[in-house]
Amino acid sequence: MNLKPYQAFVIAFIVYIVDQVSKLAVKRFVSPADVINVTPFLNIVYLENVGSAFGMFKTLGNTFFVTISVFAILFITCMILKDKDNRLPYSLLLGGAIGNMTDRLVYGYVIDFIDFYVGRYHWYVFNVADSALTCGIVLMLINVFFVKNKGGS
Repeated sequence: MNLKPYQAFVIAFIVYIVDQVSKLAVKRFVSPADVINVTPFLNIVYLENVGSAFGMFKTLGNTFFVTISVFAILFITCMILKDKDNRLPYSLLLGGAIGNMTDRLVYGYVIDFIDFYVGRYHWYVFNVADSALTCGIVLMLINVFFVKNKGGS
């Protein structure tokens, strides 16, 4: 699917809005002690993540993560303008990166709330922005490794 740049930016904006609205709802209605059972494998919880993916690198500090986010956002924006074959993955990456950076700027941490589990085994708690980032990376990998080059080379 070849998106026009403005379409990619619209998708990124939608991801950002859904991410921020969901985090605002969780922050307002779920306390850190609450566990809301949604299904036999999904809880809604409230977690403040000061680290990066999987809560790693907590000691690097918020300024480090905001700086990295700014550079990533600038790079992704340039790639949306240049790489017409990967605009959808880049739009998901952009929306997710801006969503998590907004949390860091506003709160000093990222709000995570989606808790998938099987039995006693829980995956790391994450959010809509993290989901968009993951989907963007997976789509990018699929494009790189599995989609044939349309130019025939």
